[in-house]
Amino acid sequence: MAVTENLFWYGCNMTRHGEIIRLSQRLLEAVGVGAAPVGGPGACCGSPKESTPRIAEGMADRTMDKFAASGANRVITWCPSCHMNLDDFMGQSKEQEFDSRHLCEALWERREALAPLLTHQVKARFLVDRHVGFHKQVPVNDIIPGLLSMIPGAEHVDHPLRGASYMCFGLANVPGALPDHLRATLDAVRESGADTLVTIFHSCHREMVGLERDHGVRVLNWVHLLAEGMGWDYRDDYKTWRNADDKLAAIGPERVAEAGEVAVRKLVLPELERPRPV
Repeated sequence: MAVTENLFWYGCNMTRHGEIIRLSQRLLEAVGVGAAPVGGPGACCGSPKESTPRIAEGMADRTMDKFAASGANRVITWCPSCHMNLDDFMGQSKEQEFDSRHLCEALWERREALAPLLTHQVKARFLVDRHVGFHKQVPVNDIIPGLLSMIPGAEHVDHPLRGASYMCFGLANVPGALPDHLRATLDAVRESGADTLVTIFHSCHREMVGLERDHGVRVLNWVHLLAEGMGWDYRDDYKTWRNADDKLAAIGPERVAEAGEVAVRKLVLPELERPRPV
């Protein structure tokens, strides 16, 4: 890997939300933060194998070695699991010779450069889906509303609701916790008068997009809303596929053929067709 000042570490969970990752990279470039992208299975934080500590440690050490070889002074994270593992686990087994920032922190540091680029009016009364856990390490619950409020026409509406865990993924295995949070979020949208629900993390986005079809509230990731303020086009394929009546038709025959229909039916459709919690 060539020596670079910054790395944009998008982790290994990138197959569902490629457009968010591409928009994030583009946002960094727009505000003058050059960052070489690094991710995929070969740059995993080890969290998918936390139940097998030796494997998790090996995966994390491999990624730390890759960071060290890059010579980067800063690693900019996207995924909260990666960010927390970097601080709590990876940096304990391998010496961390670089600084780290979450994507929202890197953009907030460059907000004076970002503000003049947000030239497109976006009429939205937005409520942010906020959780309690990750905010202790990165003040995302404050930074992201602050960034989005810079968009012309966008109005942040606050609500005291804060979800448990650091994102919806942490609620999925607790009986009733995820449906309860989704119902509470819908109530918060109605009580606050919001017309747009903004997700912070990819796990939450996957759970929330179904609310757009079933309950009539627009659901965007915070990166999507910034992109709209920049006047950039994007496609949220995951939301389209999840909310489609015919998932295969929504994916399209060309994409299905490229991935292999057997793989799509075995690996993709079960997630897209799983029952909606609310």
